[in-house]
Amino acid sequence: MDETGNGGMTEGGADAAAILLDAETRVHGDDHRAELRLWLRLLTLTNLIESEIRSRLRGEFDVTLPRFDLMAQLEKAPKGLTLGDLSRRMMVSAGNVTGLVERLVQDGLVERRPAPGDRRSALVSLTQEGRAGFEAMAHAHGDWIGDLFADLSDADIDDLMRLLGRAKASARTAADPTRTTTSTDKEPSNG
Repeated sequence: MDETGNGGMTEGGADAAAILLDAETRVHGDDHRAELRLWLRLLTLTNLIESEIRSRLRGEFDVTLPRFDLMAQLEKAPKGLTLGDLSRRMMVSAGNVTGLVERLVQDGLVERRPAPGDRRSALVSLTQEGRAGFEAMAHAHGDWIGDLFADLSDADIDDLMRLLGRAKASARTAADPTRTTTSTDKEPSNG
């Protein structure tokens, strides 16, 4: 596939009807600013990777991406998290988290217990089965991401991390001009 994302085929080609247009390939010529084309490329890449990861998680582990994400948050917090903490970390509503937790409890992958000192709250944590299952999924997930970026050299990855760090800092500044950009906004290790 070439830079246009359509395999080098033109819109007038015989296979034009078979081409699946994504957001990036809809941008033509100089009709849009470079920043818009960059945003569309990032969005297209994100959607492509997310779709592939969703498909592989479902196919190999019969798990949805939201369940994987929730388990990843719990794996980072062995003592457990409240539903509110999970909601904030995952940036989804408490109702979404509650539904995910209920299904994972039914599957024996997470457990809920009263939070010490707060009868109204519960802590959620991975069960032993959940931890083992997540470990297998996380290992496969890492391999899949490696496969998806296999054509990039270490130098390419370093360059992208540096440039995306700058882009992230720029977006944060634009979103909140009162915020001071810190060096962690630009660090490759910072998500």
